[in-house]
Amino acid sequence: MIDLLYLYIFVLAAFVGYEVISRVPVILHTPLMSGSNFVHGVVLVGSLWALAHAESPIQLTLGFLAVLLGAANAAGGYVVTERMLGMFSTKADSASKGA
Repeated sequence: MIDLLYLYIFVLAAFVGYEVISRVPVILHTPLMSGSNFVHGVVLVGSLWALAHAESPIQLTLGFLAVLLGAANAAGGYVVTERMLGMFSTKADSASKGA
């Protein structure tokens, strides 16, 4: 019964998340991306904690995968944010950064 409740909450959260994100104006995506990078950092810290307290080989494997995917997700978020911010810079801004 509890597993069904968790599945229901997951599906509901996915639906609500999709509806909320799809209605965000384009101008707000960059600040939201920065906020989501913070959340990815928190997930990474949690996965590091889980890996540090793992005892069995399956827990170690899952913890390692969680850290690996969490780090990739956080790094990718920062790359995407930097690229999005680059779209808003002018040629004068780009020239001053290169000098």
